[in-house]
Parts: sequence; structure tokens; C-alpha cells
Amino acid sequence: MPTLRRGLRAGNDTPRVNRFTVAQTDIPRVEEKGLHSSLHGTSNSSSQSSETNQQVLAVPLREHNGGLMTAVKATLMRDLTLMLRRRGEVLNPLVFFALVITLFPIAISPDPELLAVIAPGLLWVAALLAALLSLDSLFRSDYDDGSLEQLLLAPQPLVALSLAKVAVHWLLTGLPLALMAPILGIMLALPAGSYAVLALSLALGTASLSLIGAIGSALTVGLARGGVLLSLLVLPLYIPVLIFGAGAVQAAILGDGVSAHLAILGALLAASLMLAPWAIAASLRISING
Repeated sequence: MPTLRRGLRAGNDTPRVNRFTVAQTDIPRVEEKGLHSSLHGTSNSSSQSSETNQQVLAVPLREHNGGLMTAVKATLMRDLTLMLRRRGEVLNPLVFFALVITLFPIAISPDPELLAVIAPGLLWVAALLAALLSLDSLFRSDYDDGSLEQLLLAPQPLVALSLAKVAVHWLLTGLPLALMAPILGIMLALPAGSYAVLALSLALGTASLSLIGAIGSALTVGLARGGVLLSLLVLPLYIPVLIFGAGAVQAAILGDGVSAHLAILGALLAASLMLAPWAIAASLRISING
């Protein structure tokens, strides 16, 4: 009997222990599942936030790794868009060039021989003054809105960015002048064989004029009325380009060789491309930083 009672107690006690054990072991499993899911959710949210932060941080890094050509292209597109919105500033030099060429035959003489003699120098002087007319606004708008200071702080070299701005100036001023000159040369009784030389010499010469003039524009950008000082600074440097440009057209009219004049214009352009961007960048730093 005692043995049987102990067996019954053992039999009765065993389920109780098992039920109690199951009840105690199920609760931690549920809690562990909830804790695991919450930790898993927390880890997912933290990983998602870290991935989002990495994506946000990756945007400027990709832009920075875009390189110099991306910055130059962005500067070109920006300046082209801004200049095309301000069409008055683009048209002023072209209208001035056309008016000067139109009024000279009326003021001097309608004689074709006389006009043909003065046409090379007249066309070149008018193109030079028209290019000079638009130089004051080359860096002025960027200086007024503060974007010029951002160019100085950019990781890309200021030499390349300033060269891109000068290229936009030539595309909207020098190149249209070179394309207009043969049409206006008809009014000055210019011989037909000199039209190509006139356009080519102006294309090469106005590029040099834009590069040289940008140095003076950068030096006077901080002045309220720097147009007169700009003219005094750059006009002496324009004289070699004027001499060889007009000489090329005159040689084409007389039937002489024009290759020497065009070669010198090309050499002047190459020298301007090598030296002028560095001078422009230094002038901008002087004007901004003092």
C-alpha cells in the first residue's frame, strides 16, 4: 500500500509537474518570439535608416566623383541658359556692329573702291568694340548674386570654370560677329574672295579678344563703374590681334598670302589659351578676396 500510494502520488504529481513545466516554458518562448521580432524590426529599421543615410551621402559623392568635365559642362549649360534668358545683352553687341557698318558708307562715301580699301580695318575695329561692349557683364551677374564666390569655393579648379565662362561669351558674341561680318562686308564692297578669310580671322581673333578681355573684366568686377577702366586695361592688349586680323583680310583682297597672318592669329590664340585662364582666376581671387 505505501508503495502504491507513492506510485499514485508519483503518477498524480508527474502531470502537475509537466503542466507547470509546459506553462512556464511556453511563456518565455512567446516572450522570446516577441523580443526576437521586435529586435528584428529594430535591426531592419536601423539597417533601412543606415541604407537611407548611405544613399543620401552617396549623392554628393557621385557628384564629386563626376570630375572636372561634369563641372565644366554644368557651367557651360548654366551660363548659356542665363544668357539666352537675357537676350538684350546678347543682341546689343550684334546690333552695335551692324549699325556701325551701316552708317559708315552713309557718312564717308558710297564709292565702292574707297569702301573696299577701308573695309578690313572698319570691320575689325567695329568687331573689337562690339566684343568690348559685352565684357563688363561677363562676371557681373555672378558677382551680384554670390555665385562667383561659390566658384571660388568649388573643388574643381577655378581656371577651368572661368575658361568655360569665357567660352560661352565667345559662342554668343565672337562667333555671331564672325558669321555676320561677310554679310555686312557686302555693304562695304568687299571682294568675294575675302569673305572666308574675314570670317576665319574674326573667329580666331574674337576668341583671343574674349580671353584677354576676361582678365580686365575679372579685375574690375568688384567696381561699381569699371567699364572705362576695363577699356583702358584691355585695349592696348587688343592691338596685335587687330593688326594681324585686319592684315589677313587686306592680304586676301590684294591676292597675297594669308597663311602667315592666320598663323600669327592662331599663335596668339594658343598663347591666350595657355596664359589667360590663370590670369583670370588670379584676378577673380584678387577682386573677391581683396
